[in-house]
Amino acid sequence: MYKGGVVESSDRLLTPGEVASLFRVDPKTVTRWAAAGRIGSIRTPGGHRRFRESEVRALLSGDEAGFAEESQPTSR
Repeated sequence: MYKGGVVESSDRLLTPGEVASLFRVDPKTVTRWAAAGRIGSIRTPGGHRRFRESEVRALLSGDEAGFAEESQPTSR
């Protein structure tokens, strides 16, 4: 996957918008998750965040419910 600062070509990088679509949340939510360390991200030379597709898919298959619940406002 990630070797010596270089991402292997077999692991596609996704934009915050693409990740947000997969989780059905706002792109700003994905950015907050990354800032909080809940999802790994890579910074492009221009400072934009990118997310490893393999990591995103793993989260979707195993922990999507936990992420989705926390992104919903509570009615307390």
